[in-house]
Amino acid sequence: MQIAIIDYDAGNTKSVSKALDYIGIENTITASKNTILAADGIILPGVGAFPEAMASLEERDLIAVLQDVVAQGKPLLGVCLGMQLLLDSSEEHGYTQGLGLIPGQVKLLPNTAKIPHMGWNQLEVTQNCPLTQNQEGNFVYYVHSYYADCDAKYVMASSSYSVQVPGIIANKNVYGAQFHPEKSGQAGLEILQGFKEVITCASSQQ
Repeated sequence: MQIAIIDYDAGNTKSVSKALDYIGIENTITASKNTILAADGIILPGVGAFPEAMASLEERDLIAVLQDVVAQGKPLLGVCLGMQLLLDSSEEHGYTQGLGLIPGQVKLLPNTAKIPHMGWNQLEVTQNCPLTQNQEGNFVYYVHSYYADCDAKYVMASSSYSVQVPGIIANKNVYGAQFHPEKSGQAGLEILQGFKEVITCASSQQ
């Protein structure tokens, strides 16, 4: 099994790679179309602003590549900003179109609580999937000012803040984690293991 971690100068790729190394999952940090297409699964990390991240993906001709691998049925996991990029659009710094892989919009958190939402928060599992196994009540590490506004059918787990923040979302073979699994201790490592299970299952069906 090989996971491609997308390198587009907008993600904490090395910490994601180290977490995968720790649990014994082969991975490579890459912006190569051929390497991404050959991988068994893909992780799209992300820190920073939505418009700049989408521009960076476009500059590297990676938007179509990501849409292609998803169309092929390969599992994709977006992390933090990478999760937000999976949605249709964002209102961050004006309107920006996203990857359109999970229906929804990215909106600014209400200012009824401190922005950014930073630190540990508890997961409330709303639907069972490989990434939410045994995650009810676990604490994970968030750093974000915007959140995914999407239909409840795509929300696997959430955390209560100024709104119910979707923590894990999914649409078929596309998954997203608003928090940082690679910074979330044992709970985060188990979520990455869950993504490994998704890849194993998908590979056996191809």
